[in-house]
Amino acid sequence: MMNHIYKNSMAAMEFRFNWKSGVGSHTDTYYVQNVNLWRDIFPNDFYEKLMNKTSGDVIRQDFNPGELISVYNSSGALNLKHNRIDRDIIPQARYGRFYPKGALKDIPGVFKANIEPFRCTDVNGTGVHVDLNHPLAGRDISLETVVEEVHPKFSERGGSCMALEGLLDNGPGMQARMNEGLTDFFSDNPFERSDETDDAGFYDQPRLVNHLDDAAISVLTAEYGRLIPPGSKVLDLMSSWTSHLPDDLDLDSVAGLGMNQVELDANPRLTSRHVHDLNKKPVLPFGDGEFDAATCALSVEYLTRPFDVFAEAARVLKPGGKLILSFSNRWFPPKAVRIWTELHDFERMGLVTEYFLRNDLFADIHTMSMRGKPRPVHDKHFGLNMMLSDPVYMVWGVKNG
Repeated sequence: MMNHIYKNSMAAMEFRFNWKSGVGSHTDTYYVQNVNLWRDIFPNDFYEKLMNKTSGDVIRQDFNPGELISVYNSSGALNLKHNRIDRDIIPQARYGRFYPKGALKDIPGVFKANIEPFRCTDVNGTGVHVDLNHPLAGRDISLETVVEEVHPKFSERGGSCMALEGLLDNGPGMQARMNEGLTDFFSDNPFERSDETDDAGFYDQPRLVNHLDDAAISVLTAEYGRLIPPGSKVLDLMSSWTSHLPDDLDLDSVAGLGMNQVELDANPRLTSRHVHDLNKKPVLPFGDGEFDAATCALSVEYLTRPFDVFAEAARVLKPGGKLILSFSNRWFPPKAVRIWTELHDFERMGLVTEYFLRNDLFADIHTMSMRGKPRPVHDKHFGLNMMLSDPVYMVWGVKNG
């Protein structure tokens, strides 16, 4: 018998928040395993739409500025002297970047442990201009909610989604430019690394392990299946022993370019294999317009010459071809570039967006985030304060022309 939502139900739901910026479209998704329809807080009209829905149903609702996120408030824009910034936390503020509010001194209601983000809107000789408003303030938001499972409530315990707008805290919106201006990601040698030794030595030993849990891999694989048409010629940049492509996606070919021959040889999806160090030689060993799509999974943080690599990816893609980047929140620290280690997860999508926009070779930029999925119980990290699946972040663009 199929369960339907009513006020005493529990449900698993996927909340997809869609919004737009000056550079493209954005979808920030949060999965909530235990929505409590009695305790959790929703706008009244949205709550009414949920009633009597069941597994597989989709609820859509548009929110104007101020309906889900508070409207922009000019009182949240402050001009602060330099001595009101904690230099131990923010040695040098940069235009458009986000920092924790706890770094600000003598702000009513803000304490040192506060990690909510604020945005730097200007830096000059007298001080720093900061914006405490939510980064989605003033934007239209379209919500698509997918009901995955409904079941009765057997005990009076709170759900994990206490307020709908709370799912947009501390992240969504940070990937967009401020006033369509270039964010200052590229000062202070951003691509230096703590380990500048030859990458060939670091990657000499094969690592035949997954860098995401199975739930996160399923998210990435599903997105590939949605974005890459059947019959495509695909380039897998910074490839390894798995490409995360759907098994049932029939492709013309998959060329893998990576750092370790053993890893590439272990990848059954590849039709050709190329050992190649992009940091040493960003020029790709392929002709112009060879590929319909290019992917780079869980590796963009290691690129020391990203602008060159993205330009080369555009060269080898056909007009209209997609370049698809994905990452999570863990990496090999010695080889990650410095700027990556300093940014909030959502800011990293903004950084990768700047890679796309640098040479005007890509358009139609999209970002996607997925958080909140339960970590599979068989995962080795399950139960070690890691009950949630690894977050997945993606940025993709379409080659101009």
